[in-house]
Amino acid sequence: MFWILLAVILAAGEIMTLGFFLAPFAAGALLGAVAELAGAPAVVTLLVFLVSSGLLFGLVRPIARRHLHTPMQLRTGTAALVGKTAMVTERIDATGGAVKLEGEIWTARPYLDDDEVIEAGSRVHVVEIRGATALVSENA
Repeated sequence: MFWILLAVILAAGEIMTLGFFLAPFAAGALLGAVAELAGAPAVVTLLVFLVSSGLLFGLVRPIARRHLHTPMQLRTGTAALVGKTAMVTERIDATGGAVKLEGEIWTARPYLDDDEVIEAGSRVHVVEIRGATALVSENA
């Protein structure tokens, strides 16, 4: 019962922190519980917990952290367009406009200031994509 309670506490802590620090230890505690249910002595269950937690922490955590910090060039879909430069093809104001972005025409609006007007021919930076609309800014 101790190992299951420890696993639940560690998993709850992981959910609160989202750093993938406590998850390997929660999994190790579950493996310790399995060892104890299989009839292993207390020393063996402690060793199962320590070894499995150490292996998971050392092997799985670096992989999980790399996936959390995906570099910009590996992003796909609309996320890959954020930060790109676009050419204004139709005047952009609060009611709309258009930009040529990566060879495609996108509807566009100013990112923050609805009073901002960006004339055709200007270069803009894509700050965000909302649906099929690029939110752009002249200042990067």
